[in-house]
Amino acid sequence: MKTSTFLRIASVITFLYFAGHTAGMPWTPGQGPAELAVIEAMKSNRFAAMGSSRTYWDFYFGFGVVISVLQLVQAVVLWQLGSLAKTDATRLRPIIASLFIAFIANAIIGWMYFFAVPVVMAVVIAICLALAFVSAGKRSS
Repeated sequence: MKTSTFLRIASVITFLYFAGHTAGMPWTPGQGPAELAVIEAMKSNRFAAMGSSRTYWDFYFGFGVVISVLQLVQAVVLWQLGSLAKTDATRLRPIIASLFIAFIANAIIGWMYFFAVPVVMAVVIAICLALAFVSAGKRSS
């Protein structure tokens, strides 16, 4: 397959990763009394943070939204790289390698702190990027 194809596949999978993450909003597991008590504590305890009054919930929810936005941007960038790969795939290798490393780190963090679905998504995207990297090194991409 061509570099552009691998990048487009990675883009689509990254978009699905974004959609799944965003669909999980507000990213709180369970609805039992213990979980609800933790969530309520996160929402009710305010503190000063760089001149603003915030809660742990603000940070938790805000970081979740930031992750969704960045996943969407990654999907768009991978799609755009797929277009660029049609004319000069070799020059994209450093960018592809950087994204590959980021998704490997994402998989490791997912394994350490989350669950199987984000790990599998990140690994599949990393595999697509590895294949794109290899195919970009060939003369006909």
